[in-house]
Amino acid sequence: MAKTAGGGARRPPQRTSTRRRMCRRRRLVAGFLVLLVLGAGYGTLDAFDLAPGVLTRTDPWPEAQPFPSPALPAPVAEAEVPALADDAPLPSGDALAELSQDLLSDDRVGPDPGVMVVDVTTGEALLAQHVGQEYVPASSLKVLVAVAVVASYGDQHRFTTTAVTGGDDQVTLVAGGDLTLAEGAGDPEAIIGHGGLGDLAEQTAAALTEAGTTSVHLNLDDTLFTGPTLAPRWGDVDLSGGWGMHMAPIAVDIGRIDGQQARSTDAAMDAAQIFADHLADAGITVDPQIDRAAAPEEATELGAVQSATLDEIVAYTLQHSENILSEALGRMTAVATGHEASFAGAGEAVLEVLADLGLDTSGAQLVDTSGLSSASKLTPQLLTGALRLTADGSHPELLAVADGMPIAGLEGTLGSRLTDGAATGTLRAKTGTLPQVVALTGLVTTADGRLVAFTVLANDFDRGGAHSARSAVDAWARDLAGCGCS
Repeated sequence: MAKTAGGGARRPPQRTSTRRRMCRRRRLVAGFLVLLVLGAGYGTLDAFDLAPGVLTRTDPWPEAQPFPSPALPAPVAEAEVPALADDAPLPSGDALAELSQDLLSDDRVGPDPGVMVVDVTTGEALLAQHVGQEYVPASSLKVLVAVAVVASYGDQHRFTTTAVTGGDDQVTLVAGGDLTLAEGAGDPEAIIGHGGLGDLAEQTAAALTEAGTTSVHLNLDDTLFTGPTLAPRWGDVDLSGGWGMHMAPIAVDIGRIDGQQARSTDAAMDAAQIFADHLADAGITVDPQIDRAAAPEEATELGAVQSATLDEIVAYTLQHSENILSEALGRMTAVATGHEASFAGAGEAVLEVLADLGLDTSGAQLVDTSGLSSASKLTPQLLTGALRLTADGSHPELLAVADGMPIAGLEGTLGSRLTDGAATGTLRAKTGTLPQVVALTGLVTTADGRLVAFTVLANDFDRGGAHSARSAVDAWARDLAGCGCS
């Protein structure tokens, strides 16, 4: 399948704790999720969500700005944001059906789009069109992965990278699922680059020196992930554009390479070489040959560095629709649940966790955990149910997923969408776009103050029509946010 180039080549700047506080202030203004908790007890196109002028009929847009942009719209005033209330009227099914007629009959979204709206508090399905039908989800699939990995580990978990020795002048770099490592020193305020290979090498060299070891042979243990390194229907364009990468359980800067769109072809070995160079800089002689070998069963830890917290990694993944991180989160879900940490095992693990949470996974098939593959399928019912769980208070740790999704008109892949109207600042959602796929799934407060979860999945519209399909979906989402509908 021919695929368009999306984002992923640009590197958004790291959000420091100050920037995170600023984002949280905006979120508190938009605020519906916090109020809810108090009251209720592709290739991929997703990095910028579309690239007109490649497979679309429209002219290219101006180059997207990195996130967060200093030109972001100002936060919505509190008076303009509907307040949540226990007695907020429930939207009526008839009103929602009428509101959705234009979308459901719009040729731009293809035949039979799946559309669902669920009341978060009660779980009542207010609108359900083709909700059990299987659709290609594109990057909306990342919501399911985020829910599964947070449910498996908790939102404050950190992934750990270690260096160990068996006591025979052999040092092994042990991959632990962190693909966000910094090349040198880690930055405690960063998400990407929180833990650093330079810091790990410094710890390791100090421990070796104390033990009287000055010369070592370095091994790389990257056995945590197994199986093929590329998923079904990942093509050359995905690799050259940087939207896909040969998967590995360790990487520096998610495998990105300065000055190139394509990512590393062997991110794990690249990380091991960087680690070896830092050991040498610290005075340890390292054999030039690095071997792949599992760490010895009886090993002594020489050093360890950790990633940012899982809620931060999930937020980054959702904000930037970061495929490789989402794939890593799927495989780490497999590790947590005892599945093989492969593409197939990760998909099975994610669906198993969701089923354990009480969600109906019928018809879902995940051949990857990023949505980059057009072979993955799921239903609107599953997506909407997962979104409801993030906000209904039954699983407080899952609020990290809802809080991590972009806010309409303000953040990430929604920063340039829904920039006016009732949805601006009140709708959080995950986008998804492939050549004949458009998806939007999230949470929004209606004009009456009722929080609802929603999903739109559109497949099989005219090739080159993704921009038009997305416009139709956005118009529906804007109407939903502005709907009294009681």
